[in-house]
Amino acid sequence: MQQKSMGALEWGMLVALSLLWGGSFLFNGILVRELPPFTIVTARVALAAIALHVIVRMTGHSMPRDRQAWLAFFGMGFLNNVIPFLLIVWGQTHIASGLASILNATTPLFGVVVAHFLTADEKMTGNRLIGVIVGFAGVALMIGPSVLASLGGSNALAQLAVLAAAFTYSLAGIFGRRFRRMGLAPIIPAAGQVTASTVLLLPIALFVDRPWTLAIPSSETWLALAGLAILSTAIAYVLFFRILATAGATNLMLVTFLIPVSAILLGALILGEDLQMKHFIGMAMIAVGLAAIDGRLLTLPSRGRVGT
Repeated sequence: MQQKSMGALEWGMLVALSLLWGGSFLFNGILVRELPPFTIVTARVALAAIALHVIVRMTGHSMPRDRQAWLAFFGMGFLNNVIPFLLIVWGQTHIASGLASILNATTPLFGVVVAHFLTADEKMTGNRLIGVIVGFAGVALMIGPSVLASLGGSNALAQLAVLAAAFTYSLAGIFGRRFRRMGLAPIIPAAGQVTASTVLLLPIALFVDRPWTLAIPSSETWLALAGLAILSTAIAYVLFFRILATAGATNLMLVTFLIPVSAILLGALILGEDLQMKHFIGMAMIAVGLAAIDGRLLTLPSRGRVGT
C-alpha cells in the first residue's frame, strides 16, 4: 500500500500541535511551584475533558454510548496519558528536563519500528529511517550534547522510564488509528480519552497527593492550569486525532521533534531566553530529517528532471 505523506494542511497542523505542546513546558514551569505532579496531570485531563464535552455539545456531536467505543477510549487514555504521564513525571524527579526531552524524542524511532510490524500502510523505508535518525540528532544537538553525559549511572531506571513512555506513545499512535475506522469525528476520541484518563488518574492523585490538604493556588497558577488544560490538552488532542486520521501514526509522531523547537522559540519570545548557534543548526537538522521522512528530499530532484 502507498505510504502516507503530508500536505500543507497536515504540516500546518503538526506545527500548531508542536506549539501547543511546546507551550506546556511554560505552563508546567509555573504549576510545579505550587502543585504536586499527580494533581497537575489529573487537573489537566479533567479540565480538558470538561472543555471538550462542552465543544462536543456545541458542535452538535454526541458521545457514543456503546461498550466498544468506551473500551477504545480507555485503552487510548491508558496508552496516551496515564502510562506516559506517570513515567515521565517520575523520571523527571531524577533526571534533567533536557535529557528527558531527548529521550522523549525517540518516539518517532519507536514509531517507525512499531508501525512497520503492526500496520500494512506505514512500512519502514530507508529514507524514513535516516530522516528519523537525523531529526533525533538535531534534537540532541539543539538541547545540548552535554546532557548526554548523564546517560546511565545511578539514574538509569529513570531514563528507562522516559524511554518506556516514548515507546508507549508510539503504541498509542497505532492504537488510535481505529477511531477513523469507527467513523468518529476527531473531537469525539479527544473527549473520550481525556475523560477515561481522568477516571483512571483521579484515584492515584487523591491517594498520592491528597489535594484537599494543599494551599489554595495563586491566580497565576490557575491561569497556567487553564492554559495547560485548554490549549495544550483539549485543542491539542483535537489536532492530534485529526492528523492521525489524515496523515497516519508515523507522521504524527514527528511532532516530538518539533516540540523542543517550539519550546525554545517560545522561551526566546516570551521569556527572553538566548538563541544560540546550536539551536539554529539543530533546527536545520530537524527540517532535513522531516523532509527525508516525508520523501521531499527524494522527490524534489525527480520533479525537477520532469520539467527539463
